[in-house]
Amino acid sequence: MPTQNSFKIRTKNRNLFLRVSKGHFATNHSHINYYIDVTTQKTRLSESQAVAKEIVSFYNHSTIVDTILCLDGTEVIGACLANELTKEDFTNLNAHQTIYVVSPEFTTGSQLLFRENIAPMIKGKNVLIFCASVTTGYSARAAIEAVKYYGGRVAGVSAIFATLSECDGYAVRSVFDGDDLEGYESYPTHDCPICKAGQKIDALVNSYGYSKL
Repeated sequence: MPTQNSFKIRTKNRNLFLRVSKGHFATNHSHINYYIDVTTQKTRLSESQAVAKEIVSFYNHSTIVDTILCLDGTEVIGACLANELTKEDFTNLNAHQTIYVVSPEFTTGSQLLFRENIAPMIKGKNVLIFCASVTTGYSARAAIEAVKYYGGRVAGVSAIFATLSECDGYAVRSVFDGDDLEGYESYPTHDCPICKAGQKIDALVNSYGYSKL
């Protein structure tokens, strides 16, 4: 974690928690006062399974998911979520069937790209978008736009952490939200009150992690 001011937000499930650090951090799109570290949720099987079990509770028998589009390196969670959605004891139209788990390629302009071998897994499919976090909504909106462009239907937007309850008209379902992290703020890079107060940036952060400054 990038600062000494770090702690965990715990739940009743010992494998379901959030690691956070308070400070001044810069992302590609904003400045934030908390860094949320979801590294182990994305890479450790027990934690990925715990996230998937929590997320799957938001989707009832009327939800159809053919493809899970994983952003921010969440492919392990996506695979666990696909497993949950296709379990025999889960009331879902996908039970006993299969689900594609894909991740996008990005152009130099940060647009999502699907090659000819992956595009059929989007076209005509009901696509659930899964993100590590949805705060500014920038990445989620880009994913929604790409799914529609490639002929898919957005089945929903999910995340480990989110401060937005909806994105482009789609409900955002998350394990943790702003109520779990009191005082979380995201500011435009050109209008950051922390910068104006003269506090230096602690680290540059993105979906891969952080780099201390």
